[in-house]
Order: sequence, then C-alpha cells, then structure tokens
Amino acid sequence: MSAEARLATLTSWNADWSGLRVAVLGLSTTGFSVTDTLAELGADVLVLSESADEEYAKLVPVVGARLELGPLSAVPQALVDFDAEVVIASPGFAPSHPVIRWVQESGIALWGDVELAWRVRDKVTRPDGSPADWVLITGTNGKTTTTQLTATLLVEGGLRAAPCGNIGVPVLDAVRDPAGFDVLVVELSSHQLWYLGLSAPEGQLYPHATVCLNLADDHLVWHGSARAYRDAKALVYRNTRVACVYNKADDATRLMVEDAEVVDGARAIGFDLGVPGPSDLGVVEGLLVDRAFLDDRARSALELTTIADLEVAGLAAPHIVQNILAASALARSLGTEPEAIHAALQGFRLDAHRIQVVARHAGITWVDDSKATNPHAAASSLRAYPGAVWVVGGDLKGVDIAQLVGTAGATARAAVVIGVERAEVVAAFARHAPAVPVFEVDAGETGHVMNRVVEIAAGIVDGEGTVLLAPAAASFDQFASYADRGHRFAEAVRDWIDRGSDDTGRTPLAL
Repeated sequence: MSAEARLATLTSWNADWSGLRVAVLGLSTTGFSVTDTLAELGADVLVLSESADEEYAKLVPVVGARLELGPLSAVPQALVDFDAEVVIASPGFAPSHPVIRWVQESGIALWGDVELAWRVRDKVTRPDGSPADWVLITGTNGKTTTTQLTATLLVEGGLRAAPCGNIGVPVLDAVRDPAGFDVLVVELSSHQLWYLGLSAPEGQLYPHATVCLNLADDHLVWHGSARAYRDAKALVYRNTRVACVYNKADDATRLMVEDAEVVDGARAIGFDLGVPGPSDLGVVEGLLVDRAFLDDRARSALELTTIADLEVAGLAAPHIVQNILAASALARSLGTEPEAIHAALQGFRLDAHRIQVVARHAGITWVDDSKATNPHAAASSLRAYPGAVWVVGGDLKGVDIAQLVGTAGATARAAVVIGVERAEVVAAFARHAPAVPVFEVDAGETGHVMNRVVEIAAGIVDGEGTVLLAPAAASFDQFASYADRGHRFAEAVRDWIDRGSDDTGRTPLAL
C-alpha cells in the first residue's frame, strides 16, 4: 500500500497506525503532545528540533521515540534517511522554512497537530459513542478571551467543554483526556490554519460552529503577504456544519463566510454592537440580545445580559462586548440557554494583561493591555480609553503602524514610545499625528524600561487621567513575552506608588 493510500485510512484512533514513519518538527508543548500521541499509537517517530527543554528531551526516548537535536536551517540528513511517510510540524515552522519547502517539494504529506487531533478525536467518546463536537475560534484579536468565554458559557449550560489549541493546551491533550468532553473549544492561530489548508479530504475538519472575530494585518512575515494571512484565517469556516459566526462590523469576515464551502444547512450568524437583524446577536438599549436562536426571531429577541452587569464585571469595553456576543452565538448554537449565559458572565474575569487595571492612585488609572500585540488590538484599547497616555512600541512584525497612529492614536493625550523600532513609531506620529506629544524611552536594559515609562507617563498626567500600555507590537525585542512586559509595567507602577509618587515632576522635552 502506498503512503498516500495508507494515510487515507488513518481517520480513527482505532485505525492501524503501527509502524507509520512520522517525523515531528519541533519539541515544545505542541511537539511533545504529537510525539506522545504517535508513540501511544505505535508509530515509528523521529523528532527533530533545534533545541528542547530538558524535561521534553528526557521524555522522548521514554515514550518510545527518537530525538535529533541540531540546526534546521538546512534539511538534516537524519530526516532524509528516515524516509518519513508524513511530517507533522509545530506551528512555528513558516511556509518559507527550508525544511517545510523540502517536505512539500518531496511530496511527503505535511500535517499540523490539529489535523492529527481531528483524525484521532474518537479516542474518548460520549455515552452515545460519538466524539466531542468541535467549535473553532480565530481572528487577529480576541481569540483567547472568546475561547475562554465560550467554554465557560457551555459549562454553565451543562456541557463538558474544554478550551484548547492555541490557548495553551494542545488539542491532542484534550482529545486524549480520559474524562472526555462534549465540546472542544479550539483556538486556532493563522499558523495552525495554514497547515489545515494542506489537508487531504479525509483529514479535513467538520466543526459544529466557527468564528473569525476580525481581520487586520498581522504575522505578515510568517505568511509572506496580507492575502496569504487572510486566506489562512478564512479556512476556519470550511466544512462548518451548523453556525458560521461573523463580525458584521468587519466586512472581511462576512466575505469569508460567503465564500466558504460549508455543509448544507449551516447558517451565517452575525454579531456587532448595533441592533441585530433576525439572524444576529447585538445590543439594544443596553441589552445584549439574541435574534438568531429562537423561533420567532423576526419579531422578538432573547435577553442575554446587560451592559450595566458587564460594567460591574469589568467586561464592558466595546471589543470585549463583541467577544461576548461571538461566544454567546457559539454557545447558543449548542443549546446553551440565555439564563446560563447571564449567570456565567457574572463570574467571568479577563486574564491578566488584557485591559487590566493594575492600579488607581493619585488620580491616575494605570491599564495593562500588553496583550495588544498588533495595531488592531491597540486600536480597540484606545477606543476603550480615549485621551489616555499611550505606551506604544516593540517588534512591529513587519506591520505598518501609520494608520493606527493617524486614527485612534491621534486621540491620545501623549505617546510614550518603547522598543527597538522606536524610530518608525516616532516618524509615524510626526507624519500622521503631529499634535500628539511624543516621548521616547531609550533605556537599553529590560529592567529599566518600564520604570522610565512610568516616570514619564506620571509626569505627563500630573493630575488626573489614564496611562494605557497597548504596545501594538510584539514584546520579544526587549521582553520575554507580552506577559513579562505587562508584569514589569505593573511592577513599575507599584514601585512608583510605594515611593510616594512624588518624584515624577521632571517631564522630558517632546521630540
């Protein structure tokens, strides 16, 4: 039997995976979940990675796989000699990576971890013998919050639901959990979706419900172009069985749904902050309502919660309300009642570093939205806090920040610019928002950056106002992660408060 013919039979945990030669690229959390799964299935597994945590490196031979550590800037001879029938790559490997190009040019099947998880999704089944339904969530921003929200709503509604995927828990770990689930709520990055786009028909997903929350330029270096990034995101809707949820305020997501190949009977469900149409979710006079999942949707709507209740829970920022509407649509497609949604939202709280108020002191509100790692996310934060002192900058990932500066950025009280690409940000303000005072932090050491940011920002406010960390850029130029960046910001704010907040009177000259 040819490799292609054999792979076509591998659509169940109970299929014959024994001896299948699989090369796994990358040994992080995802790579190890792939390795461990394949070893349990009896496959012949070779793992190739440039580096690995000591724990994973020790575990690979324990589970019955082999590990080759070394450079992957060129195709390693060990991979050539292995003669793999399929290669499964961690999502960090870009289409342009030399090993990925070699795999495709060699005609070897190329999967991501999500395709493998779909193929073996029946390892643990529901009482009726069926595997868990899948709900897929992507978008440039809001994926993790919406994934957490959706799982929370489903659990409150009585279903066993697990958030997994790009949120941090590999899908394969959820699939293999012996407790079993009714629904897997899968956050998908554009990288994971690109790999799903390579799937043969037998490896394609058939999700219950799907959403692309929004679309803006991001990860352009990885994908090679904005069009390729958009096309990857659009794959989330492929083969949807019940509900394609889209953002009515973002035409790109509507067009994705219109162009998608879905299962007959799947419905398009819109959401936005306006009055909803008869197949939408939206907002009416301070009420979040559903006009999609009820019999008399032409003339009535179901109340889900209120803006007032969301304000109490710290969930009333416009982009968070959009996430709540999207999550509610996904949950409603699986039968979650409005009362359960209202109850779940009363106890839900955002993760750290997502429009998180870290302190209020001396008239200043300090907000950490370090998770705003691209212009689209930062624009949402600026709209939630108009007139704030904006802390911006970092690794721009090839994205042009000029449009953001000229629109939402122009409403800022001032800008404090950080990161190695400061010159580009400062130049954008000079061209597109010259009325906004700009202050540059040139501290070279990571440990000093946020202390200087806080000193400058407090000096600008000098009375009452908001300081908003919404960098519109990745963190890796100066910090270990967006969480590290946010943590250091909060720490610097606390230090400023502890010092008595009386040493910030020196305001530097604007550039």
